[in-house]
Amino acid sequence: MNKLLHVDSSILGGNSVSRQLTAQIVTSWRASHPATEVSYLDLAVDGPSHLSAESLGFRLPAGAAELNAAQKRENAISETLVAQFLAADVLVIGAPLYNFAIPTQLKAWIDRLAQVGRTFAYTDKGPVGLAGGKTVIIASARGGVYSTSDAGNAMEHQESYLKTIFGFFGVTDVRFVRAEGLAMGEAAKATALAAAEMDITAQTRVAANQDQASLAA
Repeated sequence: MNKLLHVDSSILGGNSVSRQLTAQIVTSWRASHPATEVSYLDLAVDGPSHLSAESLGFRLPAGAAELNAAQKRENAISETLVAQFLAADVLVIGAPLYNFAIPTQLKAWIDRLAQVGRTFAYTDKGPVGLAGGKTVIIASARGGVYSTSDAGNAMEHQESYLKTIFGFFGVTDVRFVRAEGLAMGEAAKATALAAAEMDITAQTRVAANQDQASLAA
């Protein structure tokens, strides 16, 4: 695994916990995988527009009318993003919880990746993911606590959505580093960050051990 794509989506800049966590994950990963080549994508600064008639060019059937200038421009953006995604062995994605879901900037990026024949295909047995073999590590930041109750799990459409969509693309190794309860006081925030940092260390150690085992096999 030598290509890592680091993706941030929080609009909070230096005040963002998800950005803090993704930076820690990438640093930890590189410490145990020094040959890793890292690319960075900040969706809050340079993200694609939301889907529109112009940006659906990659979904037009073969033989459709020639794309206009706007469609060609948007098609080029989609191609750059999906090619970057497919080339990555590891993705580290910052995903804060906004109004029970992911940021619209992150959703717009995912919509550009969801391309028939590139990341998934339809077959007579149903959809099949085409982007397997990757590791996706998601830094999940939440103001409240959602993971400890059925009611909380039913309200969040952040981790559940990301696990579903990357699974649809064929990614079976989707991991979460979670910091929740961040808006419930300084003590709760400190506890959440400490737990997330321990999780980052543990996950990186497991990944390094798996790599060593693969080399020894």
